[in-house]
Amino acid sequence: MLSFLKKYSLPAIALFYFALLVLAALIEEYEVYFVIAAVFFTGLVFIPWLIWQVILVVRLKNERKKSELLHLKSQVNPHFFFNTLNNLYGLIKRDPKKAEELVLKLSDIMRYSIYKAQEERVTLEEEVEYLNNFIELHKMRYHKKIDVDFHVDINQGYKVMPLLFIILIENAFKHGVENLRENAFVHILLTTADNEIHFEIKNNFDESIASEEHGIGLNNLKRRLALAYENKYHLRLARDNGEYLAELRLKNL
Repeated sequence: MLSFLKKYSLPAIALFYFALLVLAALIEEYEVYFVIAAVFFTGLVFIPWLIWQVILVVRLKNERKKSELLHLKSQVNPHFFFNTLNNLYGLIKRDPKKAEELVLKLSDIMRYSIYKAQEERVTLEEEVEYLNNFIELHKMRYHKKIDVDFHVDINQGYKVMPLLFIILIENAFKHGVENLRENAFVHILLTTADNEIHFEIKNNFDESIASEEHGIGLNNLKRRLALAYENKYHLRLARDNGEYLAELRLKNL
């Protein structure tokens, strides 16, 4: 049946169906038989063909969705890796021990970004470990005091799309910490309750050089949320008095 449905197109099926109806109308003595044949044709061929076409459309849509998500994930963190490698080059001679620690952290982060990013969902515990490595690596890069607080209060059984939160954390360091000479802070909260994941991050920034435009990272995040979570998420971005707040709520899928 499937080979038949794949082989014959809608015009041919429609033409055959139309021919049956015409014959039924023209040859009155066989009208009942033609009507019965048309009904059987509709139930056994046309409707299954129509269902098959819907399945193909859904499959194609899902494949395009997966392809776009993988492409968006591949855009996360590239410039961070380049910046870290530049820092590593300077550390090798100045502080070999710290350079060694940085290499190990970077290795863990790259391994997660390459392999775990291919998965549709990861456990929240895995994502937290990745975020901790990322934060520690950032703290090692800077030669200034930074107030970084990452508070985690999560339950088991929660899963999340990988590399979502990292975009918001990276923005906090890139647009906040990097541009402040002193008193820079990044406060992060990650909790779970009532089958919902709540992520919140607040940082200060230099208002004199802050931009109102949303970068590639935030556009990437919004698109991935729309594709993967549809209407099962809430993202709030706010800035006030030199502080930036990002809040993301996700349903546990």
